[in-house]
Amino acid sequence: MEPSSSPIGMKMDDSQPKLIQNWHKNGECPQGTIPIRRTQNHVLHRTFPFHQQGGQHYYPFGQLLGGHEFAFVTESGSTYHGAHASFNVWNPKTQANEFSLSQIWVMSDITTRNAIEAGWMRDNYHITGCYDLSCPSFVQTNHKFAIGSTIKPVSTYKGKTFDISILIYKDNNSGNWWLQVQDVVLGYWPGSIFTDLADSSTVVAWGGQIINVRSAQHHTTTQMGSAHFPSERYGKSSFFYNLKVIDYSNIQQDPASLQPYVTNSACYDLHVEENTNTNLGTYF
Repeated sequence: MEPSSSPIGMKMDDSQPKLIQNWHKNGECPQGTIPIRRTQNHVLHRTFPFHQQGGQHYYPFGQLLGGHEFAFVTESGSTYHGAHASFNVWNPKTQANEFSLSQIWVMSDITTRNAIEAGWMRDNYHITGCYDLSCPSFVQTNHKFAIGSTIKPVSTYKGKTFDISILIYKDNNSGNWWLQVQDVVLGYWPGSIFTDLADSSTVVAWGGQIINVRSAQHHTTTQMGSAHFPSERYGKSSFFYNLKVIDYSNIQQDPASLQPYVTNSACYDLHVEENTNTNLGTYF
């Protein structure tokens, strides 16, 4: 199954590195099948998985959950049929029972539990919900990529950066929400699993999140993104660029009025840049 349409004007950058996973050296799955990451009961630590979620979820930004900290930007005020961004993959350190992620959120409103989320995660967390293919909602259609497996390469401080492009968009004919990473269409969330998102989204967000369980009775040392503040600029700080929203006519648009949101600027922060470089689009 393939999407019947894709956003008008949305062109993925062919110069971006292809997604590489360790299991590729052993071959690939045949057409008509998908790779599934083997889960072992004693393995709770997952490094750099690409993760996706959909349906009813538990991150209502309007009433911040205890222990969750964010640095993200939102776009609202209209109806959206998807979103896009390119952003760095890093190797943040995480304490036990915590995670750090960078992702896109597509939500029906700011206080909803009806959301689609996709990005990468450094996971050292005892998961209480579900991610990747452990959720019954996401339908994978691509046989070359194992969702939840390690992503390589990752960015290095003052060194080379590795970016991924993620596109989430609604197929207006089927009502399904499709996920594309780099130039690879991975699969879709069926429109039938949603209530508020059955028609469209009213809020899109991009950015980072960590969980702070205060296990040592003080603020966590878990890092977000590159673990360096935005004042250090590109190559040192985590970077999101080419932010786009998909409108009701399936046309990509620049965000009109980004709103930054930071829960604890002493620990995690962001800075939205003016669009002075057309190759980067809207970025922070």
